Order: sequence, then C-alpha cells, then structure tokens
Amino acid sequence: MSVGLNKKWQDHEGPVVASFNPFDVIDCERCGFKHVVPIPTEEELITAYRHEYYTQEKPLYLERYRQDLDWWNTVYTHRYEILEKHLPAAQRKLLDIGSGPGFFLLNGQKRGWQVKGVEPSTEAATHSQKLGLDIENIFFSEETAPKLGAFDAINMGEVLEHIPAPAELLNLAHSRLNPGGLICIIVPNDFNPFQLVLEKHLGFNPWWVAPPHHINYFDFKTLADLLNQCGFEVLHQESTFPIDLFLLMGDNYVGNDTLGRACHTRRMNFEKAMVNSGMSDVLTNLYASFASQNIGREIVMFGKAKK
Repeated sequence: MSVGLNKKWQDHEGPVVASFNPFDVIDCERCGFKHVVPIPTEEELITAYRHEYYTQEKPLYLERYRQDLDWWNTVYTHRYEILEKHLPAAQRKLLDIGSGPGFFLLNGQKRGWQVKGVEPSTEAATHSQKLGLDIENIFFSEETAPKLGAFDAINMGEVLEHIPAPAELLNLAHSRLNPGGLICIIVPNDFNPFQLVLEKHLGFNPWWVAPPHHINYFDFKTLADLLNQCGFEVLHQESTFPIDLFLLMGDNYVGNDTLGRACHTRRMNFEKAMVNSGMSDVLTNLYASFASQNIGREIVMFGKAKK
C-alpha cells in the first residue's frame, strides 16, 4: 500500500452521492471516479493501517481467513492461471502490494513463482513472515519502491479503495514492471445496481460507504479508465459473487455476523462445487458476464503495461 503525496482535496468537485459525517462521497469530475472529501491525511492513514486495521477494524479477519483457506486457494489459483495465460513461462516474478496474511503469495510460491510482498500492517506482515515468505513491513512509496526491484506481475487486492492518490500508486506500480508486465487489481464494486436497488427502493443505508478506510469507490468503467490513464491495457475483467443478491432475497446480513457468515458459506459452497466438478470455465464466463452489467461485489481486473 502507498500513502502517496499529500493531496489537496478542495479542488475536487462533483455531485455528492453519499454522506458519512464528516465525509461526503462525490462523483469527482477531476478524478473520473467517486471518492470522499475531505481526503484523509497521510498521518491518519499510517496510524490506521500500521497498527489498527486488523486489530480494530477486522478483528476476526485472520481467523476467518484460515477457516476459509480451501476456498481462498481456489480463488487464488484461478487468478494465477490468468496471469500465466498472458505471460511467458519464464516470467514468474510477482510483487503483492498490500499482501495481508500472505496466503495469496504462498499459493503462488507453491506454483513455482518467485514472490515478494509489502504490507504496512505489523500483525499481517509478521503472520506472513512466519509462513516463510519474503515480506517487508513497509508502505509502497516513491522512496521504497525502487529498492524492491522489477517484477513480471503485480497484485493489488483490496488496496486502491484505501489510497489518497490511486493514479500515483498505479503509475509507481507501472514503473516496477518489466516490459509487458501484468497487474491484477481487486476493489469493491460500490454503488452497483443491486446496492442501488437496496438503497433507493428497499430503504437500506449505504453500508458500503466506509470512510476513512474506504476513500475511493469504483465501478468497472471508472477503474478501466484509470488503468488506461496510468499506462495499462485491460486484458480481462470479471466480478466476484454478487453477495448483495442475498439481501435482495430477504437475508438481511448487514450488522448480523451469523447470517452474513451463513450467506458467505453458501457462496463458497457454490463456487467450490463448480470448480471441483470441472466447471470453472462456466464460473469464469458467468462472472465475466456479470462484469459487463456492473454486477458483482468486487471488480477483478487484469491489465498489461503498454509500451
């Protein structure tokens, strides 16, 4: 993760689409995507992500991650397969920015990739290092990035929504890629059609608006435009399971951990059944079709560095 340079927010304008005191979410005319104003300072973010994120914001994250690891590995294997499809066999060096507990990197290492991670959370970095992974407990920044070397692929899972200046981060990532290198971006697909139905017609508050931790709010078009602006050609995009569908069917898991966990388990069972029965291509095509309608809880987008 990169905090980036301090960024004045007063020159960002656009219609307000949501509010969460003291923040507004605007559809920013300058940036081309939705983000909060005021934009949090570097100091606030450093404190939040180095010391607070896993202990305060996600206290059950590591425990649940381990419980779901079989499912996570089917997800990660699929993402590595896409990277391998678009890279020569000799190009298997990957950097994970915001590498979290390290299981994505561990999956790649077992596939024969040379992997490295950067992770600002002390708790997550320590966990990864205990797995025997090459992890640095730092922010990805203009100062630290050049020391990391060059890579054939960069992964950023659930990172760009937290960054004050995502274009700066993507440009910096581009500079760390070998010619023709790939990037994989995963971000929440916020203000998607299912969420808008829930908010506008069924009376749900926009629970996905979560500043200061979530600063930016993307859809498939705005993320693709940002990648193109930063020197990448989009190669492939798909969504993740539209978990909001359960809310539309009457399972209100918002604020209900037990029900939320049950809905997530059904999602995992569905995806594992498809993969284990040899229907992973059908699942991929389904989620690519969802992406074309901006449906799905997250955006998964692969880009190639343009010359």
